Amino acid sequence: MKSAVIFLAVFASFVSQLLAAETHTWWFEAGWVDANPDGMMDRKMIGFNNSWPLPTLRVNKGDRIQLYLINGFDDRNTSLHFHGMFQNGTNQMDGPEMVTQCPIPPGETFLYNFTVGDQVGTYWYHSHTMGQTGDGMRGVFIIEDHDNFPYDYDEEVILTLSDHYHQDSDALIPKFLSRFNPTGAEPIPANFLLNETRNNTWNVEPNKTYLLRIVNTGGFVSQYLWMQDHEFTVVEIDGIYVEQNTTNLLYITVAQRYTVLVTTKDTADENYAMMNRVDIDMLDVIPDELELNGTNYIVYNQDKFQQEKPQPYLLDSIDDFLDDFYLKPLSKEKLLDDADYTITIDVQMDNLGNGVNYAFFNNVTYVKPKIPTLFTALSAGRLATNELVYGTNTNSFVLQGDDVVDIVLNNLDTGKHPFHLHGHTFQLIERHEAIDDNDDPVAFNATDHAEWPEYPMIRDTAYVQPQSYMVMRFKADNPGIWMFHCHLEWHLDQGLAIILVEDPLALQNEESQQLTENHKQICSKNGVQVEGNAAASMDFLDLSAQNVQEKRLPTGFTARGIVALVFSCVAGVLGLVAISFYGMQDIDDVEERVARDLDVDLDEDDDEEEDGAVAEIVASNSSAGDSSTRKH
Repeated sequence: MKSAVIFLAVFASFVSQLLAAETHTWWFEAGWVDANPDGMMDRKMIGFNNSWPLPTLRVNKGDRIQLYLINGFDDRNTSLHFHGMFQNGTNQMDGPEMVTQCPIPPGETFLYNFTVGDQVGTYWYHSHTMGQTGDGMRGVFIIEDHDNFPYDYDEEVILTLSDHYHQDSDALIPKFLSRFNPTGAEPIPANFLLNETRNNTWNVEPNKTYLLRIVNTGGFVSQYLWMQDHEFTVVEIDGIYVEQNTTNLLYITVAQRYTVLVTTKDTADENYAMMNRVDIDMLDVIPDELELNGTNYIVYNQDKFQQEKPQPYLLDSIDDFLDDFYLKPLSKEKLLDDADYTITIDVQMDNLGNGVNYAFFNNVTYVKPKIPTLFTALSAGRLATNELVYGTNTNSFVLQGDDVVDIVLNNLDTGKHPFHLHGHTFQLIERHEAIDDNDDPVAFNATDHAEWPEYPMIRDTAYVQPQSYMVMRFKADNPGIWMFHCHLEWHLDQGLAIILVEDPLALQNEESQQLTENHKQICSKNGVQVEGNAAASMDFLDLSAQNVQEKRLPTGFTARGIVALVFSCVAGVLGLVAISFYGMQDIDDVEERVARDLDVDLDEDDDEEEDGAVAEIVASNSSAGDSSTRKH
């Protein structure tokens, strides 16, 4: 009887939610918009419907999304990813080009059609086409659940952090992925923004509790955020409610979200500074003109603010920021069972034969296949469980349905990296401290590691420390093709990604996963097949025509290099011999020769003063190393 009552209650809740669900239909045309985000230089940003910044999209849990994205460009493709959405049963709506969808060509429209499901909280959306997020194609996506929000507040505020360049990606990417940038030094931003501007003003009232939804929508740097004489109480990260944790300093990598409560003062006597600062450890160089600290304003008293703005509020140290590893999910979800399958991947940066610096997982830099990986999984039949059909340069791993999976990530690089998993959240069960550049990297040791927490932190984007490691655990309960990649735009451009092919046979059997007619039309416009392996072959084990990475730099000297070296050495030795031989010879009539070279006339009747002048010229040229150009 009790079970029946519980069932009826759950069923009634489901029906009520279903009836309350709403369909949101948006038509957005992507294209260039004139803007000046930092107030220092006009440039084109990617907007929707001739407007930038992009709008904040709001829905309720269980609502349906129908977003028609029109490619308004005339010279490039585009795409859209709803960051953090699980896309249960709608994998083709996830967004990454040549992973789950064909790119949208100029003039065409793609319908992103999905239900948000049982997710709530702070998310965002952005292009998944190279360079376009940094060029402005990014916005906040909120899923509300007012009846079940666990904490009280009076008003909601959205804050976005981002980095900003005065050049667009068309100019930046070729210079970055170039043999003339052999170290892979990332382009340095011109400025750092809060709510897509600088010196932002947040108007508040006394004795109110504000819910701040904070999103780092940038493409490169992590940022610190703090307030003068106010505190953050963290209540949600990446769409996961957490037990309250109060701090005065946040560290937010690109793609991460923090939802916090801020309670204002009792009186409106003073105004305060809110500061955002770049993580300078991520910058190869720091230009003198780069403003590392951004000063924004918490305004209680407008009259006083007009007379005098708060001064920058700087901290003695920014080392004591909130460590998200210790945030506990409010659901008290326990550590998942031991892993059924462990994926160990090593991060490294290195140069290939064309001189360009690339990023690697296990010595493989991600190269797009000739048809989207999802299409291969849907069309390969039983061979869909064979990793080979997805290509040797996509770094694909096939997962069994409902397996518990560990991703062990060893960072051999000297920089921090934020990694994002599509289609899931994960438990971060271990993160080792940073290792100094002067020491060797430390890799995960399965027989000697820290004790794992009972209630691990859960999110979809987490950072690994330099020359260190982290371990993530999740359950493979969402059939689909899911990217796992570094969310630094530059590193993804360098190929720092793997593909998880999750339960492909179940994927084939789900009606909702089959390609829409609209999707097929988009592919046809691009000349992309909707069936085949990574090489676009229907002989699924034939990869002879697949896309692959550049060849490796040869080890040691090639035959051509040896010949060039020998001739260079011989030429160098002969040059030294010639210099030594002629330098030791006495040269007759040196004054006359120099005078002739300098067009100076020496008559037999010239006086001693003129001879002295020539001698002085000779001495002068001798001391200058004979650097003048001679006429013959």
